[in-house]
Amino acid sequence: MMATTIFIWMRLGEAAARYKSAVIISGLVTFIAAYHYFRIFNSWVEAYEYGADGALTPTDIPFNDAYRYMDWLLTVPLLLIEIILVMKLTPEESSSKSVTLGAAAALMIIAGYPGELVLDEADVSTRWMYWGAAMLPFTYIVYTLLVGLSSATDAEENPVVRDKIKQAQLLTVVSWCTYPIVYVFPMMGIQGSNVVVAIQLGYSVSDIISKCAVGLLITDITITKSAGIKR
Repeated sequence: MMATTIFIWMRLGEAAARYKSAVIISGLVTFIAAYHYFRIFNSWVEAYEYGADGALTPTDIPFNDAYRYMDWLLTVPLLLIEIILVMKLTPEESSSKSVTLGAAAALMIIAGYPGELVLDEADVSTRWMYWGAAMLPFTYIVYTLLVGLSSATDAEENPVVRDKIKQAQLLTVVSWCTYPIVYVFPMMGIQGSNVVVAIQLGYSVSDIISKCAVGLLITDITITKSAGIKR
């Protein structure tokens, strides 16, 4: 995450003034994520230990998964905004879409967090309820990225830029679709230490794709569009 931040910000000088915000936000997303992953790692080390048989057992200190959700509450709206900022939209449209998508993303995270605390198979219905609530803004975001903004994407004259924006949108949606799947692991009968490890690994892989890969792609788009302006 931090390596991605450094790489992205070092390329800031190659971006035209109108696209610098997108580059800065892309680097900020991975910077915030890197900080929270340090906190998540420290909390994990304190909360669990491996026994002689290799089994993962909890200590007296609870694992604080709020670090991950606080990270998402900050970075997920920014992930959407960085895509909006490189698209062919008027300033008013960019502002409107940033607000609506950012608010939907925040609502999605807030709605999903209470269910994340429920890992007991006996309370699986409660987790399903919060999953369903979070899926409502999630569906709106996915629809907006793939359908609602398609006209703005198609309006790009440069086919290279147009294809890269579509790639960023698709990569975001595909990586995001793994989150609700990981969320239902406890509802699939996975219990104990296995579900804890599976959830953390699943979320971490998805984060790398949605933050690092998309951030690098957004930076590439800004530099390509900036080169066209300079010509």
